[in-house]
Amino acid sequence: MTVRTDEAEMIVLEGKCPSEEAEMLLQRLLATPDAVVDLQHCDSLHAAVIQVLLAAKPTLQLPPTDTVMGTWLRSVLLPPVTD
Repeated sequence: MTVRTDEAEMIVLEGKCPSEEAEMLLQRLLATPDAVVDLQHCDSLHAAVIQVLLAAKPTLQLPPTDTVMGTWLRSVLLPPVTD
């Protein structure tokens, strides 16, 4: 299982998160709307998981910017910066 609840308000996604995890993530986000989603230990996310994150717009803890995954997740999950 790649989706786990670490603390009362923390949902941790780790390793490779396949499409089967999208439903579990959605259920946990619905049960805890103020939860922070920790993606710091993700290796990959299926598009279904990304869609849940985009729709739910939870607070995210992303991998460091000096990693490929961190850079990619920021470009996909965070709104563009406009001047």
